[in-house]
Amino acid sequence: MVLLELNQVSFAPHQETILQDLTFSVSKGAFLAISGPSGGGKSTLLKLIATLLTPTAGEILVNGKSQQSYPVTEYRRQVSYCFQQPTLFGKTVAENVGFPFEIRKQPFSEERVEALLQQVDLPASFLDKPILELSGGQRQRVALIRNLMFLPKVLLLDEVTVGLDEVSKQIVQRLIRSVHQEGVTILQVSHDDEDLQQAESELIIEKGRLVSWTN
Repeated sequence: MVLLELNQVSFAPHQETILQDLTFSVSKGAFLAISGPSGGGKSTLLKLIATLLTPTAGEILVNGKSQQSYPVTEYRRQVSYCFQQPTLFGKTVAENVGFPFEIRKQPFSEERVEALLQQVDLPASFLDKPILELSGGQRQRVALIRNLMFLPKVLLLDEVTVGLDEVSKQIVQRLIRSVHQEGVTILQVSHDDEDLQQAESELIIEKGRLVSWTN
């Protein structure tokens, strides 16, 4: 079953072509790696799929419906984007992992939070940790589990292992594998060979064009 479709999608703001005529589809439950030279448009592609940018031509469909037909909040609950540089807010870890419950007006689930903290090798006591005291790897782990308190249909990962120490990278990769096994469709931009090897297929973008797609 096709979950995500791009039909001749281009992005050329101010007459500068960044992506041109991208057409491909992603099946439900797939794990697609997106690679290629730096500056080729990979991150821009994820931002288009995430509705952080709008295509200047073409159409993106999710579950057969145009991306633009979804209310933004509903869409972003289904299609979740994780930045290369994690952005945390407030003062503590608890404020960040509690936010998904707050915006859905649902009670905070200690069981769910502690289970995800355990998956990324962080203790339950970490909830009280000030975010200013977190290492880069810890920040990335907190940002990821914040996105996964309620599993999306599609998880977009933009170079989320870049700059992590080996221990943190292995923990993040393990979490990604676990989420995929739960049925989440994953699109991951990366230059890391270990990241690419986890994927089931690979799409290569160069100079804004799709040059290879290995299923």
